[in-house]
Amino acid sequence: MTHDDHATIDLEALRAKYAQERARRLRPDGLRQYRGARGEFGYYAKDPYTEQRARPTQHDHVEVLVVGAGFGGLLLAARLRESGVESVRLIDEAGDVGGTWYWNRYPGIHCDIESYVYMPLLEELEVMPSKRYAPGEEIRQHAVRIAERYDLYRDALFHTRATSLDWDDDRWVVQTDRGDRFTAQHVAVSSGTLTQPKLPAIDGIADFRGHTFHTSRWDYAYTGGTADGGLVGLADKRVGVVGTGATGLQIIPHLARDAQHLTVFQRTPSTVDVRDNRDTDPEWFASLPPGWQRERMDNFLSVLAGEPVDRDLVDDSWTKTARLQRQIVSGAVDDSIDPAERELRDELADARVMERLRRRVQDVVPDPATAAALQPWYRYMCKRPGFSDEYLQAFARDDVRLVDTADTGGITGMTERGVLVGDREYEVDCLIFATGFEVGISGVMSGSLPVTGRSGATLLEHWARGPRTLHGFWSHGFPNLHHLAAMQNANSVNFVHVLQEQAEHIAEVIAHARRRGAVVEPTSEAEDAWGRTVRETAIDNRSFQRACTPGYYNGEGTREIAGITYSPGPVAFHRLLAEWRERQMDEVLVGGAIPSLSGAGR
Repeated sequence: MTHDDHATIDLEALRAKYAQERARRLRPDGLRQYRGARGEFGYYAKDPYTEQRARPTQHDHVEVLVVGAGFGGLLLAARLRESGVESVRLIDEAGDVGGTWYWNRYPGIHCDIESYVYMPLLEELEVMPSKRYAPGEEIRQHAVRIAERYDLYRDALFHTRATSLDWDDDRWVVQTDRGDRFTAQHVAVSSGTLTQPKLPAIDGIADFRGHTFHTSRWDYAYTGGTADGGLVGLADKRVGVVGTGATGLQIIPHLARDAQHLTVFQRTPSTVDVRDNRDTDPEWFASLPPGWQRERMDNFLSVLAGEPVDRDLVDDSWTKTARLQRQIVSGAVDDSIDPAERELRDELADARVMERLRRRVQDVVPDPATAAALQPWYRYMCKRPGFSDEYLQAFARDDVRLVDTADTGGITGMTERGVLVGDREYEVDCLIFATGFEVGISGVMSGSLPVTGRSGATLLEHWARGPRTLHGFWSHGFPNLHHLAAMQNANSVNFVHVLQEQAEHIAEVIAHARRRGAVVEPTSEAEDAWGRTVRETAIDNRSFQRACTPGYYNGEGTREIAGITYSPGPVAFHRLLAEWRERQMDEVLVGGAIPSLSGAGR
């Protein structure tokens, strides 16, 4: 660190500005400022893409039930097929596979992670993504391709929600909202944490006479067009958008072009870095050697996790800011310098990145007041970083208006004709909610899927003081129940890579248990030991989150989360799993031809 760093960046003044902007947006109701898409608002979650059809109820037995047909569930089912498990059933509330890519089909949708490392099994399926950052429909079709290649549609149940799991002697009894009652030897839950749409809890929302929908249930019957744009149904419509996160950045350029007039209601601006998407060069793609995707995925994960690499193969905005991501995403920490010195170094680097992004807003948006409102004033990882080469440019149009709601605590209410911000009414014909998803509402963590184990206790009772698992995958008293999630294990911005590692790990453990005629269940001592490992290695980022502007990372400013993942990072965690499989995998097997159980699986 040099004297010039301190001379050009006044950290005290910057911290004060960040605190001021945070205070403008902090609300006493915290997470209660949102409501779920259920009950009287359940129609916001209805599937607009696939008609639900009647089918016979199922009363059979399957060897493995996979709850969730996103990439995690697909990858696990594919690996199980490869290991010789023929009886695999996918179950999902959606009308087809794809998970978030099934639900999110809004105009402009693309992945913000490079497609060559995000889309799994490219080599196995001999697929070349069309662009460096692939469009959503292409990713959804890739999920369909995986299901077809591994014959996963054969026994799948769609538009079906598991409503209970009960261990009965030697198997799970599964009940669903379609009247099914069947059994399964193993159950793997991969239902995701960002699947249930959330709405702002705005007074008068039911009084509005115009049209509304959530971006994850895009109403093309109303807007016309496709995910590529051409929203001809909006040509004579005054459209409003609530939300300027990752989804808002993608839909707003299309709405700006196609609507008669667009009003964007913003609480907190996103960072908007250069995207620079481009078509895949077929010659370059054809020149890649066998094993290229695994190498590229591992390299990307290593760079983001702070692990040493010879060179950065992806070399994009994610890898250039890898050190700053350590405030939220787990990974290796530079122990070569004093922690206080390291934090000061990183804070200065953070400040330089954020100043560059604020200057970009000034350079692109001509109106000074609009540009000022679009400038982000917080640390880089307080919100998920955004990328676009069209979003800021949309605010140069005369028919696009930005309404900053920070000083009114958000939208104040709704009338029959429009939206209230303070005392001012903004008339709109259509209001689109780009307000994201309820965090952690899906699956067993929320209680929406009750799980009763061997002793009659529920999983949530077992986790009353926090998750109790071995490696995040298994819990004592709940045999053959497997979790795919970022819980007491690893996380990354490329979560599909994490899911692929988890799927391969769980599939290998299930195959091992089948060979031994055993069930998978850790000891209570193993749970305790792994919990201690997670706590003892945890990097406490609560002070960072506490200073952040409200958002879903910090529970809208009402809570700080620490110690829920394995802080040394995904690369270190995957090494740990590989060693565990080599030397200690028998520790989770009960019954069958196995040695005695002991140890913590550390």
